[in-house]
Amino acid sequence: MTKWEYATVPLLVHATKQILDNWGEDGWELVAVVPGPNPDQLVAYFKRPKP
Repeated sequence: MTKWEYATVPLLVHATKQILDNWGEDGWELVAVVPGPNPDQLVAYFKRPKP
């Protein structure tokens, strides 16, 4: 059975691609993007298998 670890990351609108690319390079898979605490912010949820 695969065990997962998760991360929650605030996304800055002006740097979304760079942030997503950086987490992807580290092996994280994007699961969802949801609205953040204010209208100008998004929050990304990532997962990856535990080592």
